[in-house]
Amino acid sequence: MLLMMLATRVHTLRIAPHTGWLAAGVVLTVAANAALWIAPPLACALLAALALAAALMAGCRPMRARAPLAGLVLLALPWIASLQYYGGFPLRVITAQASAGLLQGMGIAAERSGTAMLVQGRLVIVDAPCSGVQMAWMAWFCACAVAALVSLRDRDFLRRLPWIGAIVLAGNVLRNTVLVALESRPQGLAAALHEGIGLAALALVCAAVVGVMAGPQAKGGRRETMV
Repeated sequence: MLLMMLATRVHTLRIAPHTGWLAAGVVLTVAANAALWIAPPLACALLAALALAAALMAGCRPMRARAPLAGLVLLALPWIASLQYYGGFPLRVITAQASAGLLQGMGIAAERSGTAMLVQGRLVIVDAPCSGVQMAWMAWFCACAVAALVSLRDRDFLRRLPWIGAIVLAGNVLRNTVLVALESRPQGLAAALHEGIGLAALALVCAAVVGVMAGPQAKGGRRETMV
């Protein structure tokens, strides 16, 4: 995706790189190499990714969608495993609690117990894939890609970014609620249907993200779609 976007902007490359961004790239590159001695590999990779983003900025003419481009570079790092390790448990607890509340509102006996739910006497576990971490990564990728493609200004992009988290949380809770309601039935739920519901929820979340990022910009901004 990043290479495709750069290919569409070949005509906008600078003859001489911007010295400020180039200097930032050099400093970040040195910091990434120095950090190898004291920092975890992911932290070093983060500095290296920022150095790459700065180098890309140095080679391009002034552009408004700098933050989305940097976001795409950062999303290339292996975040999912770390996010799942540190944030997976609290996200599963939040999802289970919210799903239990929705099920109770629908007249279904449900209560949360840790990251599991007791629904009509059946124990349903909210496992790691249901935490929403992978959905969040996909939503952020869609947000950065769409914002970069439509040249959304950094200010507008950052203003809309919190909505992405809200969309992901709502989509994941609704997906989990539907799956738990179906899994708690005596006949359970077929694996294919389980996967299908998950994919449908992901598609709806991504569609909502595209709608948010591709919406009208604030007054005073002119959109420049990549061609």
